[in-house]
Amino acid sequence: MASLVDRHAAFVAALREAGLPVSVAEGLDAVRAMRAIDLLDRESLRAAYAATLVKRPQHRPQFDTLFDLWFPPALGAGAAADPERPARTLGDDGRPVPAPLDPRVQERRRELFDLLLGGDDAGLTQFARTAVAEYGQTPGQESWFSSGVLRALSPETLMASLLTAVLDGRERGGMAERVARQNLRARISRFEDLVATEVRRRIAEDTGVERTARLSVRPPLERLDFNRAGRAELAALRREVHPLARRLATRLVQRQRAGNRGRLDFRRTVRASLASGGVPLTTRHRPRRPHRPELVILCDASDSVSAFAHFTLLLTFALREQFSKVRAFAFIDATDEITKYFAPGVDVADAMTRMAREADLVWITGRSNYGHAIKVFEEKYADAITSRTSLLILGDARSNYGDLSLPVLRRLVDRARHAYWLNPEPRSQWDTGDSAASRYGELVPMHECRNLTQLAEFIEKLA
Repeated sequence: MASLVDRHAAFVAALREAGLPVSVAEGLDAVRAMRAIDLLDRESLRAAYAATLVKRPQHRPQFDTLFDLWFPPALGAGAAADPERPARTLGDDGRPVPAPLDPRVQERRRELFDLLLGGDDAGLTQFARTAVAEYGQTPGQESWFSSGVLRALSPETLMASLLTAVLDGRERGGMAERVARQNLRARISRFEDLVATEVRRRIAEDTGVERTARLSVRPPLERLDFNRAGRAELAALRREVHPLARRLATRLVQRQRAGNRGRLDFRRTVRASLASGGVPLTTRHRPRRPHRPELVILCDASDSVSAFAHFTLLLTFALREQFSKVRAFAFIDATDEITKYFAPGVDVADAMTRMAREADLVWITGRSNYGHAIKVFEEKYADAITSRTSLLILGDARSNYGDLSLPVLRRLVDRARHAYWLNPEPRSQWDTGDSAASRYGELVPMHECRNLTQLAEFIEKLA
């Protein structure tokens, strides 16, 4: 029993470390849910945990990966291959025969073909464990890899034969083929996921569950670092930005409506209290002065922070109705205005591409030079900063050991109504190497902003 409690506590801690919001109360709810299920039924246990701990569909992949690590379907060899039966045929030189010429590999491929054709998920799960046991390790090495299994069995190359078997002489190219192809692709993807899960299980047994969890699980989309996102994750982040902007805009409007009252008008409050014997039953307030700030964005467009700049500009321009005027400037070692590229209705990805091609951002080296960029901004665009302006600087404050132009920046900040700096680097990396984060932070309040969650919190405060 103590072992189960310890495993539960470690699993919940791993979820939190991976970025999933799990409270103490929700962890207790999961314990109560386990009293209503058969603990020997692994899928019921998974469902109970998911129902009590997972709040968003986007968090389910991270949850499933961690659940499979902390509550594995097998221990040790599990469904390993027969130790008496070698996985690969050896040639005269003692090396494995290439997979297309190996009769044992071809036998396994025929088994995989039958399982994919029949859609037998339980059989596919068992086969994945056997395949990892046979092909998941390179001879002479102790590590486990999915690539060896997929390279040997090559499930994608079975698609043509599977389609022929499913269609059974029916005409190709129609709806039947599209549906069949979609179903078969889903089954192949399922097999690849099962292989990856089994490989992670084997690695966890060899190196430890906690270490494997940290290396295997990427954070949820809203907590994923902009600069570490892959191609597919970048596309998903773009899709998240517009709904996020709508939610923020709605919340801001509600807050403005709720805050229409200005400061307390003491004289009118006392005068109104005379009608109730001097008791101020109703307070009177001065009319609130309407204020919609202007926003000026000064954005580092160098390669090191390009993904961060992309999503910050995307969300800011999606919220442009919250500001009376938005002007954007980009720099590398020179500065140019880029507002024209972000006209209403323009896709920000296209705007960023056009900006990189047309904007005059390079002075000499094409490497970040904050000092020169700030000087150019003051010389050419000083009129953009007024007493109504919120100045927003986006960048990692790494100026390649060049001049920082601190007096120039101080003049700009003193002229603005507010000034903020968003830095996409972890705070622990500030002031390392050529970072001048603290020196700039003395003039402009600097905030760590590496993901959508931090960006949304800051934009809400800004607007």
